[in-house]
Amino acid sequence: MTGSELNTPVRLLVGLGNPGTEYQDTRHNAGAWFVESFARKSGASFTRESKFYGRVARISFEGEDLRLLLPDTYMNESGRSVAAVCQFFKIPTDSILVAHDEIDLPTGTIRLKQGGGLAGHNGLKDISACLGNDQSFNRLRIGVGRPDKGRVVGHVLSKASQEDRDLINEGLEAALDVMPTVIRGDWQKAMMQLHNRQDIDDGDKT
Repeated sequence: MTGSELNTPVRLLVGLGNPGTEYQDTRHNAGAWFVESFARKSGASFTRESKFYGRVARISFEGEDLRLLLPDTYMNESGRSVAAVCQFFKIPTDSILVAHDEIDLPTGTIRLKQGGGLAGHNGLKDISACLGNDQSFNRLRIGVGRPDKGRVVGHVLSKASQEDRDLINEGLEAALDVMPTVIRGDWQKAMMQLHNRQDIDDGDKT
């Protein structure tokens, strides 16, 4: 059975990025932007936990604990932090949602994905490796636009223009609106709501 058939709820929301002020406004930190926005909307506060190699927060959603995680490791070592939280709280891999930047989507386009390939993303690859090569965790893919060939690293580690940041923020707001449905594990409904809304919004801009 697939995750959507099981309606697996989310127990851990992870926002990927690089630590430090020099990286906080770069496209590679789009996943962290989302989780920070979700925390603000939920009234959650992060606490730095050395045993989890990152900052963690907890909210109660419909009587169940939801953990939020912002790894303090660099992107390509994100798995150490995720694995530590999962092991401590006994969170199964298919109950994880990882928010991350995605160069294969137009800037500001947001898509949900259950498991599957890692598309060469170093953060996702390290998470999978640290979870025993398990790729069944869910993803919130945040489009940051495709750079010219050979400029991938420079693109994701550069600061987004104001226009691009506005587009990304609009996408994040759309994703925040469907998070209650996502957390419940109603993946098909959440995907339909998010993807259809974004398709309509994109059409309005043309």
